[in-house]
Amino acid sequence: MEIETKPLCCHLCLLSPSVSTSASCLPFSLHSIGSSTLKQEIDLGLKPSYLSPTQLYELIDSCINILTGRFTYEIAPVFVLMEQLTLKKMREIIGWPSGEGDGIFSPGGAISNMYSVMIARYKYFPEVKTKGMSAAPRLVLFTSEHSHYSIKKAGAALGFGSENVVLLSTDERGRVIPADLEAKILDVKQKGYHPLFVNATAGSTVYGAFDPINEIADICEKYNMWLHVDGAWGGGLLMSRKHRHKFSGVERANSVTWNPHKMMGVPLQCSAILVREKGILAGCNSMCAGYLFQPDKQYDVSYDTGDKAIQCGRHVDIFKFWLMWKAKGTVGFEQHIDKCLDLSQYLYDKIRNREGYEMVFEGVMFYSPPILQVAPNIKAMMMESGTTMVGYQPQGQKVNFFRMVISNPAALQSDIDFLIDEIERLGRDL
Repeated sequence: MEIETKPLCCHLCLLSPSVSTSASCLPFSLHSIGSSTLKQEIDLGLKPSYLSPTQLYELIDSCINILTGRFTYEIAPVFVLMEQLTLKKMREIIGWPSGEGDGIFSPGGAISNMYSVMIARYKYFPEVKTKGMSAAPRLVLFTSEHSHYSIKKAGAALGFGSENVVLLSTDERGRVIPADLEAKILDVKQKGYHPLFVNATAGSTVYGAFDPINEIADICEKYNMWLHVDGAWGGGLLMSRKHRHKFSGVERANSVTWNPHKMMGVPLQCSAILVREKGILAGCNSMCAGYLFQPDKQYDVSYDTGDKAIQCGRHVDIFKFWLMWKAKGTVGFEQHIDKCLDLSQYLYDKIRNREGYEMVFEGVMFYSPPILQVAPNIKAMMMESGTTMVGYQPQGQKVNFFRMVISNPAALQSDIDFLIDEIERLGRDL
């Protein structure tokens, strides 16, 4: 691969009249920053079986983070505006009117989910911010038995206690059973506790299940509870007209976690917590530290977004996402998502019609064959041979099965064929 010496220019669009002078060209050259090692990494990055070709975004992003932090407008004006515009667009895609609301980028989906619990507590019991948990009754959180462990971790870290995180039963596809949610809410109320928060998972970690958001929203409205949708993994489907029906009812949520660094292929880290109520993040988290967040600055201090975060200095996570969105466009992201789902369907069709494999369910999860130690042994041989890598795990009464995740649209059907053949080859003598 020839490395061209032509400058690579990143033109900043006119984000706001107040930063018009920032719309300059930042020249880079692969020769000025590169080496044989860089060339090798770029070559590797273009191979579907390695990684998505996003290393260049991360390289530029790393340089930016050496130069600036993210807590006030005067320190990072362009990135503050990029973040605000991008978060507004994400809220529009969720379905909140005119993209109104609030949001912030966080260090990952676990922290975004923790934000949702903090905000829910502040919404219903704002005095906890100053007086502590003794100012509230015993508060209870509800989440799927298949949900990400971050909800339980948030309960422990924020003083609710892990025993006050109630796990909800699921159906055979891993989706929350609404009747079980309502029964457990009534049980909590009968004990004199306060049901506060329900987490609906949109794309569970193992099964890729989508909880029935509309039915859960009906129950939350009935009992005046906060509804959070954890779309960390599945959020990318909101970009697809073909697949966003799985998020039916998401516009009724009070908050949503969405990780572009998962299905959308943005380099780590890139996670957003999006909130329907404007200003609640600042109310929940601001401490008005006078040495950073002075109220008498020469600009609108609402642009000083750092005070609504639980951090002070923050990593600039927005630039790589903004740059990818500008390069790919919304239609490009839609094609990305649709291609990944098409490949998943292709794998499902191949597996269900192939002798020696058994489907857990359409997802794609499969046995090869259903014996407890087969998947771990094949995985070990995969690692030793270096040809491919697929995760495995048990779930409930099901023994170890393979869980195939496809998030790189550069992959081909031939890659899927190779994967199946390779698993069969490695497992032939077991």
